[in-house]
Amino acid sequence: MFAEKKKNASEFSKLPNHIGATTKIKGDITSQEDFRIDGYFEGNLSTTGKIVLGEKGRLKGNIKCGNAEIQGSISGDFVVDNLLSIKSTANIDGNVVTNKLAIEPGAVFNATCQMKGAQANQNAQTKTK
Repeated sequence: MFAEKKKNASEFSKLPNHIGATTKIKGDITSQEDFRIDGYFEGNLSTTGKIVLGEKGRLKGNIKCGNAEIQGSISGDFVVDNLLSIKSTANIDGNVVTNKLAIEPGAVFNATCQMKGAQANQNAQTKTK
């Protein structure tokens, strides 16, 4: 009566990796997929995808990603290729390199920040003069 549908690998790859609220992970992760972190992660995380750090999520270490939305706490070096969106509940401590930055009022941002896009635009303007 009910046909069981088998999921192929491409269907699973559309789902983000998820570190649950009660999960603690220490180590290094390299991926091309999106991540949602509601638990604790310590180590190096590198992905071409998007990282979403939930309000109770905690990251400690070196992070490199395509895009990020931060609601929780980060301590360490953080490189975002495109957009870094920092929500009002976020707490960031460390070094940040990004192309675009959006910070909501109320967020704690104790970090040095380098804007890659601004530097590239400035260099292009200097060459055209």
